[in-house]
Formats: sequence, C-alpha cells, structure tokens
Amino acid sequence: MLRANIPKVFPARSNVRSLNSDPQIDSIIRVDHAGELGADRIYAGQIAVLGKSSSGKLIQHMWEQEKEHKAKFEELICKYRVRPTAMIPVWNIAGFVLGAGSALLGPKAAMACTVAVESVIVDHYNDQLRTLMSDPEKNKELLDIIQKFRDDEQEHHDTGLEQGAEQTPFYTAFTEVIKLGCKVAINISKVI
Repeated sequence: MLRANIPKVFPARSNVRSLNSDPQIDSIIRVDHAGELGADRIYAGQIAVLGKSSSGKLIQHMWEQEKEHKAKFEELICKYRVRPTAMIPVWNIAGFVLGAGSALLGPKAAMACTVAVESVIVDHYNDQLRTLMSDPEKNKELLDIIQKFRDDEQEHHDTGLEQGAEQTPFYTAFTEVIKLGCKVAINISKVI
C-alpha cells in the first residue's frame, strides 16, 4: 500500500483537535512557532560572530532559552495539528543574517537588535494573552506557556538595555527598522 510509506507526522486523531478547529489558536501557534524559530536563528548568528567574546556567555544563555521556546512550539504544532508557516526557510535565513549582521557591528549593536526584537515580541505576546483571556479555562495551557515566554523575552530586552544597547550609533533608527521587520514577519506568519 502506498499509504504505509507515508511517515506519521501527527499523533492519532483521537488525541488531538482536528485541523483548523480554532483558527485563532492555529494562528497563535503558527506565528509563535515562526517567531521562536526566528529568535533561535538570531542568537545563532550572534553566537557565530560573538561567541568567543566577553558577550558570548550572555548571548548563549539567552539562546538556550529561545531553544526551549522553539522546542515547545514545535511540540504544540504537532499537538494541535497546526500547519507551520510556509515562510520558515526565509525566517531561518533572515534571522541568522540579522543576528550575525548586528553582531558584526559590535556587542552593543547585537544587544540593540535584541532590545528591538524583544520589545515587539513582548507586545505581541501581551496581545495574545489578552485574546486568550476570553476563555482562560479553555486556553490555560497556552496562557501559561505564553506568559512564561513573554517574561523570558522581557528579561532579554532588559538585559540588552543593561548591556549598553542604547549606546549603539543610530540606535533609534537601527531599532525602528528591526521592529518594523519583526512586525511584518508576524503579520505574514499569521496567515502564510
């Protein structure tokens, strides 16, 4: 049988919701998975450039948290049977280039990149938390996960400021461009 050769991607249907049973939850999981993949790649790019510098240990710590976030959303993609964004290959490359590019400008610029990205993500997660509060009992799992991850992202943002992000030349312009890129990526990943 041809079907026997197809790998099993999702658990048995009885254990999961059907595809697209709640488009809002699907969109949340899809975009958060994409965002955590992007964050993972940004830190991978920063480590590739600054891994052996005095900032390396701090960047590595933040990257480890992002790896946990990405793994959790990969789990939720399967559990809730959500189609990942088709933009994964683009976000993979764009994230690494953004991370490495900012790090090539120096540790403070890498931290400015972190501040910009995390400020958008914290706002995005706060919006999602407000949405999920419409039915906190039904959405408890996602509420707990997103709240914890939002707190981690806020910590990364604050760490970036503590590490001198605002001393980056052209800080405001630099961070506004990154923020705009993040907002565009979020809107694209919600639907594509």
